[in-house]
Amino acid sequence: MKLTPKQKKFADEYIKTGNATQSAIEAGYSKRTAAVIATENLIKPNIKSYIEKCMADIASNRVMSYTEAVELLTSIARGEEKETVVVATPVSVEKVEKEADLKTRINALKEILKRYPNNDKLVEQQIRKLSVEADIAETKLEEMRGGGDNQDNTLHSIAESLEVIDETDN
Repeated sequence: MKLTPKQKKFADEYIKTGNATQSAIEAGYSKRTAAVIATENLIKPNIKSYIEKCMADIASNRVMSYTEAVELLTSIARGEEKETVVVATPVSVEKVEKEADLKTRINALKEILKRYPNNDKLVEQQIRKLSVEADIAETKLEEMRGGGDNQDNTLHSIAESLEVIDETDN
């Protein structure tokens, strides 16, 4: 069902101001009946869905999507994104377009890698370290419950593994 021109004007004004009564007046409804008409209009399914659709469009245009963010980071990391910098020369001041410096490009790469944790070696090492620490905690718990010498040997070998992982982190 299509909106009448008055209903569309009401909905557009309501989206701008959030004031239903004032929007009804701006749309051309009588001041005397504006509050009642506004309440009725906000209940009508076709007007309600039009307002919701417009609000969703506004929100999606204002917020960067995940894909847009990764694309921007990628263009920075590749040096495709340029920035304007002011450079002083002995004669004057000039504006120059330059690509991002190496530090900025590396930070962009790190941000991209955070979104793909399976490709990050540091994350893998941290997971291995946490796994070993969990094994140590389990062994200590079993030992406290009355374990024997075999568990001491296991604990010692796990501790050595943890030291090897710590050395690869550094």
